[in-house]
Amino acid sequence: MDKNKEKFGSIYDQYIEKIYRFVYLKVNSQEIAEDISSKVFLRGWESYQKNSEIKNIGAFLYQIARNSVIDHYREKGRSTIVSPDFIPELADDRTNLHEKAILSADIELVKSALNNIKKDYQDVIIWHYLEDMPTDQIAEIMNRPVGTVRVMIHRGLSALREKLVGEI
Repeated sequence: MDKNKEKFGSIYDQYIEKIYRFVYLKVNSQEIAEDISSKVFLRGWESYQKNSEIKNIGAFLYQIARNSVIDHYREKGRSTIVSPDFIPELADDRTNLHEKAILSADIELVKSALNNIKKDYQDVIIWHYLEDMPTDQIAEIMNRPVGTVRVMIHRGLSALREKLVGEI
């Protein structure tokens, strides 16, 4: 059992920041994101104990995270919101204040537009562009064909562009 604990500990170390970031983008609260992320890894550990030969552990954890976020909003009766708080991490400390202000304004536009597209499109854009996740892994998480996910990424970007143009 110690070997499974060590192996899952490595999995936790590899995925905790990614899972947390995904959840945080969806729930707009550090406290809620921490709570959901903890539940994701608890559920993951429980399943891992029963079957340590999970084919794609990353896709498995993201699916748990996605379902946990859905459960959270079902319980709360709210719609998903992309948090504005995660964006300052993207700013480079070496840029001047003017560049930071422009970057911040641009990021606010993107976040607002992202918040106003379909949830599935939000997910694929976050996973593909922020998490640098390959299309086949996204397809596995969403339980959809790879071709469908490619179309979703394209349509999601089109919808995002449309929302951005409307906000400028």
